[in-house]
Amino acid sequence: MAASKKVIENSNRLRYVRAMQRFQKSIISYLSNTTALTKEGYDKKVQNALKVLHRVEEVQLYKGELKDLQEHVKKMIAYSESEESVDSIKEVLLYAENQLQKSQNFKKYKKDKHSKSKFQDWE
Repeated sequence: MAASKKVIENSNRLRYVRAMQRFQKSIISYLSNTTALTKEGYDKKVQNALKVLHRVEEVQLYKGELKDLQEHVKKMIAYSESEESVDSIKEVLLYAENQLQKSQNFKKYKKDKHSKSKFQDWE
């Protein structure tokens, strides 16, 4: 039995998202853990990571978090082609990564508004 069109689209979208996450994680890991950063090293790392990303076809994304991730990945690629210093690239990308993580974790941790009144029935 052949897979339906919707199942194929979902699996392609998931492959694309995972490839973007892998790309992002490798670049951020390189920027945060390497002691001797150079522009050439950053460019080489981006080119190697792009090989994984180009194996998967680009899919249209609609969810806000995934679109932010896609923009972040495109920003990383654009910085590899720019003439900026690696220190300014590192600062901008790590800040953008932090903001992306904050927006993704925003829904997970929500403070209860009236937490004391919730337990009044138990007393």
